[in-house]
Amino acid sequence: MFNRFQRFYTSIKVGTDVVVLSIAFGLAYATRFHLLVPESIPPLGDTLVSLALVLIIFPAAFHQARLYATNRSRTHIEEVFEIFKSMITGTLIIVALTYFVRERYSRLTLAIFVAYAFVLVSGTRLLFRQTLNELRRRGYNLKSILLIGEGELGQRVIDTIDTNRELGFRVTGIVARDPENVGTTVKGIPIVGDVEGIDAALNQRRVDQVLIALPIEDAPLVKGLMEQLALRTVDVRIVPDLYQYITICGGLEEFGGLPIISLQGGPLHGWNLVAKRLFDVLFSLCAIVLAAPAMLAIAALIKGTSRGPVLFRQERMGMDGKTFRMLKFRTMYSGAEASGVRMATHDDPRRTPLGRFLRQTSLDELPQLFNVLRGDMSLVGPRPERPVFIDEFKRQVPKYHLRHKVKSGMTGWAQINGLRGQTSIQKRIEYDLYYIENWSLFLDLKILVRTALGGFISKNAY
Repeated sequence: MFNRFQRFYTSIKVGTDVVVLSIAFGLAYATRFHLLVPESIPPLGDTLVSLALVLIIFPAAFHQARLYATNRSRTHIEEVFEIFKSMITGTLIIVALTYFVRERYSRLTLAIFVAYAFVLVSGTRLLFRQTLNELRRRGYNLKSILLIGEGELGQRVIDTIDTNRELGFRVTGIVARDPENVGTTVKGIPIVGDVEGIDAALNQRRVDQVLIALPIEDAPLVKGLMEQLALRTVDVRIVPDLYQYITICGGLEEFGGLPIISLQGGPLHGWNLVAKRLFDVLFSLCAIVLAAPAMLAIAALIKGTSRGPVLFRQERMGMDGKTFRMLKFRTMYSGAEASGVRMATHDDPRRTPLGRFLRQTSLDELPQLFNVLRGDMSLVGPRPERPVFIDEFKRQVPKYHLRHKVKSGMTGWAQINGLRGQTSIQKRIEYDLYYIENWSLFLDLKILVRTALGGFISKNAY
């Protein structure tokens, strides 16, 4: 039922956006070609193609920004800001497509459209949220839920329903496993009975749905509960007690009508995988062209100041535990690891004077753009480690292996938050897993922008 309601409201949002974007495009067309410069009206075919691009690209950009996902924690201002960023992204994509694919459409029309669309989309979204909140506050179309289970799982259900208030569900009572808890409250909701008295609890109040959220050790109780609830017309749902086993990107899936609970997965599959790869290829190609003069100069300086190769190839572990040869500008004297492999330290005597500068400014990592282009790495992701150190980290840090669910990156969420070099491995893993759980192209773009604005230089880079 939750999914059905969520899909219903999502479809309303998408349909509203399509209508509003069409109105904004029509207003922009009228403003540009009937008010400002009436004599330069473009062919109808070009106009329809541009409208089609708008109605495809902008909703896709909204989807990537999770503007169609239910998120009660997002404030009105945050939603408007996400709409603004999505409008900018959609505009850049349309400009690129119209430039490379066909004759350029009026840039002034597009600019006017963006202004109209931002105001209209933001206004309708805020009106939509305010109307829903007001209706729910007044008690219209609320679905009453009786929750069975007062423990940690039940409390998580309460928090989730409270976070998604616009769906119109309310927990009005709790049935406890422990009879001694009857008469108390959990998160402000009264415990109205125990499992043995489920019939009495249902007879005392109007209930639209029963949610069973018992811990896994109480699974034998479910059969008896289902036998009693089968005699009633109330909807019944079970929340499986599997949160303790879910690591990243877990959830409920369906395969040929068979429900499957995913405890561990990755965010990159299907179109997400294609989109990230295209993102990496396009941005790495542009970066290689822009950085080519600097890389040639660095190569010449390395060759002129110390003996040995310009590039240093080092084995690193990437996605799915596969190893690859990562490229770096050489920053140490030739033969620095002849006595054994060890991590770099502050004032490491193995570094060349130029190497110290290259490491602190991260310029030694520029050749990894070719790793990205080749597909070994991504522009953004957890930083790759050497296999010789990974075995030790796995023993020290729980869930360390989960960072290999995505490609390693030149920069990452941990790095732009100051976690480089000799910093907490545990903290780095927390940031890496946050990135994997919350991945989007917009997050990648945000990390790249923050890296460009100061993420290269670090006092912890040895």
